[in-house]
Amino acid sequence: MKPRTLINHPPDTAPPEGNRAVIAPIYQTVKFEFDTVSRALEAFRGERPGYFYMRSSNPTTRQLELTLAQLQGRDDCLATASGVNAVAQTLLALTKQGDHVVFFIETYGPTRSIIRKLLARFGVTHTMLSIEDLDGLAQVLAAKPTRLVLFESPTNPMLKIADVERITSLAHQHGALAVMDNTFAGFHQHGEYAVDVFIHSLTKYASGAGDVMGGAAIARQDLIKAMRAEFELLGALLDPHAAFLLQRSLKTYFIRYHEQCKTASAVATWLEQHPAVAEVRYPGLASHPQAALAARQMRDMGTVVTFRLRAGNEAGARFTEALQLFAMAASLGSSESLILPPQMLSGKDLTAQELAISGLAPGTVRLSIGLEDIEDLTDDLAQALSKI
Repeated sequence: MKPRTLINHPPDTAPPEGNRAVIAPIYQTVKFEFDTVSRALEAFRGERPGYFYMRSSNPTTRQLELTLAQLQGRDDCLATASGVNAVAQTLLALTKQGDHVVFFIETYGPTRSIIRKLLARFGVTHTMLSIEDLDGLAQVLAAKPTRLVLFESPTNPMLKIADVERITSLAHQHGALAVMDNTFAGFHQHGEYAVDVFIHSLTKYASGAGDVMGGAAIARQDLIKAMRAEFELLGALLDPHAAFLLQRSLKTYFIRYHEQCKTASAVATWLEQHPAVAEVRYPGLASHPQAALAARQMRDMGTVVTFRLRAGNEAGARFTEALQLFAMAASLGSSESLILPPQMLSGKDLTAQELAISGLAPGTVRLSIGLEDIEDLTDDLAQALSKI
């Protein structure tokens, strides 16, 4: 074999039978070969296990998908390039022209845009309610055939708690699917409820370091199969190396999540006592309007703390700029603490009435709590609050 041929056909160094890597290798390859045409065709038609082309699937990505499905208590999972792509992929795959969907004012901003702009362009109509208006939800579902109800809990950024059991029950009573963005709660929560599709941004708690972007839709096998068929056409796949990093980070998921929740609870309690703070929203506080519902549905209350400064938006900007340990940046679930000031929580697509319903008032600040020492974080908050 000539050298220029040799370098394109390197020796096979796969471990022999009975000998394998403790950590699954990264299959950083676009294509997979077969020994026979018949095996290739069977794999291509889905008649036997196998990998054909990375846009369809990859062993590294598949390992992550199966891990996430087990964590959330469902059959299967579809990993995507980002959380918002998981939302878009779910909605595009499960709706068609003439369908109707219900969602809520408190839903994540890009999700609202996907429904109001992208789906609307393809003839999918919608109704937008408040997550607290379940009587309104019942009325809409009774009056109009609906394909799916999409909601999240806790909501972003005001941390309202959706009544998961009632929303899913209402959806199913009227033949609709219940789709839940479970990113803020985490993979280990809400699995006992009859949610049809769970959506997660893997950029958050799965990554834990804010250095990998990804998303996931987790559901029963028939729904994922339908979604995967269209996913291959859109091509928004998760790269195998990103899947490997996410799989590795998941090993410390529970350790990180529980520690960050403990710190978030302490920070929320501390903020509630500060005279410059008008209101604190954290599901674990007794003062939260839906504390009883949160306690019934959630084992851990999350790592995000939202609060409102008495002095308003400009004070929020000064406060944010005075902080030393909190990075002013988007996202959450990272090892470092983050902050979004009022100016970055504006809900620009909402009307004044919708904004009021959402609960997003002037002076609102969102914190994502990291893995720093509790005392260091409260000291930093104290010095910044003294400067507003």
